[in-house]
Amino acid sequence: MSELDEVLAALEASTGDDVALATIVAVRGSTYRREGARLVIPADGPTVGNISGGCLEGDVIDTAREVLAGGKPQLLHFDLTADDEAVWGWGLGCNGAIDVLVEPASAARPFVAALRTAARKHRPVALVTIVDGPTTGARLIVHPDGKVEGDLGTSARAAGLDALAGGRSRTIVLQPDGVRVFVEVLQPSLHAVVCGAGHDAIPVVEFGARLGWRVDVIDDRRGMLNGKRFPHATRLVHSQPAVAADSVGADASTSVVVMSHNFVRDAAYLRSFLARPMAYVGVLGPAARLERLLDTLAGEGFTPPARARANVHGPAGLDVGAEGPEEIAWAIVAEILAVRRGAGAGFLRDRSGPIHPRTAMETVG
Repeated sequence: MSELDEVLAALEASTGDDVALATIVAVRGSTYRREGARLVIPADGPTVGNISGGCLEGDVIDTAREVLAGGKPQLLHFDLTADDEAVWGWGLGCNGAIDVLVEPASAARPFVAALRTAARKHRPVALVTIVDGPTTGARLIVHPDGKVEGDLGTSARAAGLDALAGGRSRTIVLQPDGVRVFVEVLQPSLHAVVCGAGHDAIPVVEFGARLGWRVDVIDDRRGMLNGKRFPHATRLVHSQPAVAADSVGADASTSVVVMSHNFVRDAAYLRSFLARPMAYVGVLGPAARLERLLDTLAGEGFTPPARARANVHGPAGLDVGAEGPEEIAWAIVAEILAVRRGAGAGFLRDRSGPIHPRTAMETVG
């Protein structure tokens, strides 16, 4: 179960009055966690989630007690750029500023509902939350088709649609009212498909599931599709490779790993998935084998569109010198994550700029 899944489960299990929710709504500079990181704080018992690696949690928990007692949300500001005793007291190694909204969990129910909607419909939604002023905590849910749940005005709706189009969360000031809001894009969990239910597919499924991905395993050998072998799989799909893409409901956001270790099967899997746009198609084995697979398909009259071919990664995985099923699985899962985030997957020490894109306050209206 991913951290977000644990946060959602904790919120759903609460009555709402005995639990507070802390959410990072804005960051500037270098920080350990980014916007959208959450911490569930019960009146009694352990916390769930993470917002700073343990550095700010103490102050946030103290505020949560006040919020639960008074029922009113609070916005906390931590400036970690100053070289003074307060910053050293937090024990932080970062050099940025963080705004944290702390509110009763009952006010955060729309967040849970919005994310469940995104997961159920396999499409993103935007959650617009007022983070400052007398109406702090009020929310609007914006769907890609323009439908909304709640009422924060036309500017908030437009901001949600703009965030969905750009695919990124941000804190902005809406005009003409000057209301500060956190516009968060809530993405559905990544859909990954593992083609081939061999032994080395097991850690790929497990590691993807740990990140909260929906991982399907597909194979034409029914006996290989055993729930005891793949306890972390979302679905075990019995299907012929030639119709695999239809069988798993693949779309442009789906990531696929072809690893049946059988040339004929792998060629059929590739033909099925490359007939449509895919976010990622990883093929196990050396580059020469991938070229043979594509040449075989070309000989059968199938040449994938250039866009689909550009998303093929073979050999699958990052170059980390992986040996054995577990290390190779981590290399593949890391490559899928890098592709999803648009990251270069190199050494962080070699970056000349910040690890994450800089964010700044924007005015929309």
